[in-house]
Amino acid sequence: MILVAGSTGNIGSELVSILAASGEPVRALVRKPPPSEAAGVEYVTGDLDDPASLAPALDGTNGVFLLPGYRDMPGVLAEARRAGVERIVQLSGGSAGSGDMTNAVSRYMIVTERAVHESGLPWTILRPTAFMSNALRWLPQLQAGDTLRLPFANVRTAAVDPHDIAAVAAKALLEDGHAGQIYYPTGPEATRPADQVSVLADVLGRDLRFEAQPDDEAHAEMSKQMPVEYVDAFFDFYVGGSLDESVVRSTVQDVTGRPPRTFRQWAEAHADAFA
Repeated sequence: MILVAGSTGNIGSELVSILAASGEPVRALVRKPPPSEAAGVEYVTGDLDDPASLAPALDGTNGVFLLPGYRDMPGVLAEARRAGVERIVQLSGGSAGSGDMTNAVSRYMIVTERAVHESGLPWTILRPTAFMSNALRWLPQLQAGDTLRLPFANVRTAAVDPHDIAAVAAKALLEDGHAGQIYYPTGPEATRPADQVSVLADVLGRDLRFEAQPDDEAHAEMSKQMPVEYVDAFFDFYVGGSLDESVVRSTVQDVTGRPPRTFRQWAEAHADAFA
């Protein structure tokens, strides 16, 4: 039995589907039961900010997929150890390797990874690049018109399809040979926001126009949506240049045996979301 945290998110939902399709018993951790349940999936309630609440969800599980940044990661992992879990796959991020505790995003990744290392459990850590699904944040602008005004215009990222991250996670949860590994899933090419807009325009059959959003405007807008310390962290990454996500790696191919999906493939698979 595999327990998937973040089971309704971009990666978790893909992982639940992959595991269920493989015939593996899978448990989806949720805060409340969904209105409709997918075939082959057991839904259990629990809160990663309350490790004691996870005991029923962990009962009988041998593998767990975890998200980073919860208040008591050592407590979560201690519950997993008490339940007899044999494999942890921990989502993290590329900046965790920097050791920079002054960056708020890097800090919670670093603290999470430290807890995993100290847990005494066999672990695999995933440090993916930016998600292709971040393009879904453009929906309000797309609903308003054909101009996409986006930040970090000159930053290239080897953005990755969450499905590919989930596919790597599934291999690490189901197969031997992945314990103690840090994997870096990326997409097959490094692109700028304008490149993604061009692909999306073609897929949707719309005449979309890209505009570079000035940094001060982007900072103010992002600060309305998340704590400013996280906004500053992303500006440190993409304006200050502390994080380079442009490197294309062979991780997805190496672990899953197939190449990572392109942004076009992601956009085609999710075109209905932009309708």
